[in-house]
Amino acid sequence: MPLYEDKDNAENIIRISDEAKNSIVFGTQAVINDIAEIISGIDRPARIALDGWYGIDWKAVAGHIDDALKEKGMSCKFVDARTLFYPLEKINQYKQDFITDDPAFGRANINGKMQDIMDAGKIEALKAAMKDPGEDVVIVFSPGAAISELIDSYDRVFYFEKTHQTVLWLMWDGKLIPFGCEAPRNDYFWKEFYYCDYYLLLRQKEYVIDKIDYFVEAASMDELKLIPGKAYDEIIQTLLKYPIKEVDYYQPGPWGAYRFKDFVKVDGLENNAWHLAVGPDLSVLIDIGAEKFLNIPFSDLMQYGKDLVGKYVHETYPSLFPAHIAIDDGYFPDPQPYERTSMPMHNHPSTDYVRRHFNEPLGRYETYYIAEAFEGATTWMGYREGTNPEEWEVKCRESDNKVFIENWKDYVCKWDTKVGDMFLIPPGTVHGHGGNQIVLEMDTCPSIPATEYSFFQHDFARNTWDDKTKSMTAKPMRMHLDHAFDSDRWRRESYVRDNQRAVPKVVRWTKDYCMERYSTLPEMPFEIERFHFYSMAENDTKGKFFHVVCLTIGKHAVIRSKTNPEYSTGLKYMQCATIPASFGEYEIVSSDGGFSTIVLFRWKKG
Repeated sequence: MPLYEDKDNAENIIRISDEAKNSIVFGTQAVINDIAEIISGIDRPARIALDGWYGIDWKAVAGHIDDALKEKGMSCKFVDARTLFYPLEKINQYKQDFITDDPAFGRANINGKMQDIMDAGKIEALKAAMKDPGEDVVIVFSPGAAISELIDSYDRVFYFEKTHQTVLWLMWDGKLIPFGCEAPRNDYFWKEFYYCDYYLLLRQKEYVIDKIDYFVEAASMDELKLIPGKAYDEIIQTLLKYPIKEVDYYQPGPWGAYRFKDFVKVDGLENNAWHLAVGPDLSVLIDIGAEKFLNIPFSDLMQYGKDLVGKYVHETYPSLFPAHIAIDDGYFPDPQPYERTSMPMHNHPSTDYVRRHFNEPLGRYETYYIAEAFEGATTWMGYREGTNPEEWEVKCRESDNKVFIENWKDYVCKWDTKVGDMFLIPPGTVHGHGGNQIVLEMDTCPSIPATEYSFFQHDFARNTWDDKTKSMTAKPMRMHLDHAFDSDRWRRESYVRDNQRAVPKVVRWTKDYCMERYSTLPEMPFEIERFHFYSMAENDTKGKFFHVVCLTIGKHAVIRSKTNPEYSTGLKYMQCATIPASFGEYEIVSSDGGFSTIVLFRWKKG
């Protein structure tokens, strides 16, 4: 699956102490040399852990360190932590409970930890052997090196971090080495990563991150960056004093459109079907005024979850950043049939459904805000009055997206749209972006690794995108018919009109700005608010609500703290930022004094 990143205006410019900034080492060879220098300063024998995330080229790292230590006249013994794991057959048996027989989804191993698939006897044997390793240095490397049973054995602990996207690229290219393997596994697939391995890696990182001596940013193996643990903690805590922008990612697809080409330049991207602007699986670029930017996963900020999302969300959904904000492109220069411009007809599950079926903490509650509307702007939602939705189910099952349902528009209701329209999409509502509009999609994120829960019913039996040939020639998408119709609430046109076509109400007006809040439904856990202004607007997280904001009208705006204006960031048109719950009072300023609109997502409870 192709994935493209856009780093334009994504940098987060923060100020840290000179001591912290000057302690960071940039460049792979410089990092290796510095690690060797650190090790050489430890009384022999030195015991070192190199722990980290999937996707690190551990053999290359170990080889480079070995060469650097030999130049210093030091002998070194390397132990690959992968040798501490159970045989692959036993690991696969463990994983089956989370992979499940469901062809599309698994069951989250939310309480799993790496030791579940490690051999306690081998761990104890290594612990005993490190007391007298027989060399100047013993280095244990790869995920699991610094588990709780071994942590006290080490003189220094390093943690190597990868961004989510770089791991996915390795997985899709068949180059990822999973637990229990010394080489890539050809049959390793995404369900193992998202439903099992991700949680094992996460729980180990959560355990070790405040115990590390050094953090190694390894988004690119050619550009390693070494950060002392104290400096890394300062960077994270400082970043949380600012509004935070993420690196957007884009993916082409069967309903992909072309308005994005007017906003950004993403090399190789032919059309834009998925554009994720905020979510736990994106990364953060950090400009500390040094020679290079840092690039870490946004989810690393959950180390201080109370500051980021607020006490209520942090305690109710531990480890979860519960927001996904996407921008759905729907511009076509020439008229196209709805079967080309529309998303699949689909719905989403409730919290109760995902807990029962997938062991996830939160359902998918969604909104569509229409940011731009062109000729033929359309949203599909609900079933038409007078139709039999059970007939729709029969047709979808008979089709299984292999045969086109000629009269599909007889069942699903069409809504013409304009800028400012907003749709509430609680679980069980059949819907789909119909094209010829730009949709700011503001949703809950049900999963810690940001696993998608959209249950497809029909996708017009169309081919999807093949990124190698740059054409719509790949196989049609797989549907999720059992989940889709188990979840369907069979909402009709009249219900959508009366309850799901949200309307704004003015809740604050000053001579500088107007604040509106959209109507909602009791089951929706978040509010959508909107600010109109020429020069500036004001708001407050009150120390308990995280805000996600998007500039939907205007060229550029600055968000800055009222108590310390240095804590600020700038947004270009259709760019988003997350404002941490701890941020407090802030103002949004139009950079050119032109009319601007900011749309805001926030949790109802705080």
